[in-house]
Amino acid sequence: MSKKLVAYFSATGTTKKAAEALAEAAGADLYQITPEIPYTAADLDWMDKGSRSSVEMRDKSFRPAMKKEMVNLEGYDVIFLGFPIWWYVAPTIINTFLEQGDFAEKTIVLFATSGGSGFGKAAVELRGSVADSARIVEGRLLNGRISKADLEKWVDGLKLA
Repeated sequence: MSKKLVAYFSATGTTKKAAEALAEAAGADLYQITPEIPYTAADLDWMDKGSRSSVEMRDKSFRPAMKKEMVNLEGYDVIFLGFPIWWYVAPTIINTFLEQGDFAEKTIVLFATSGGSGFGKAAVELRGSVADSARIVEGRLLNGRISKADLEKWVDGLKLA
């Protein structure tokens, strides 16, 4: 049986709730990707072209620093990686996380929360941040209240081997 990790970034708490529910349903460990400088409401104002998130997302090479040490990935075969969708992709701190770890031979299952958009190009944009031997799987959006039974069914139905 493979050991699973749910790693997530949550700017407002929405993705955190989804990650906690998924970790419980999957029997996985939990790790929060925390930015060194937390995002404020003004930072997240996507209507303001000068907001921190807008500026970061325009620069594909930007990598926000993480506050805490990278989780030890040894022993994990499957990493569920969650984030809010920003501009149809993952926030750049997800690239920071992927580039700081050794994901060789691991399966990364993406999950996200979104106010209205789908995954967009998230999987494609993240591909360059991991070893060629890592497998990235576009999972699903976990918006709203999803039952533990639904999450268990989804996890059990994934072809992770």
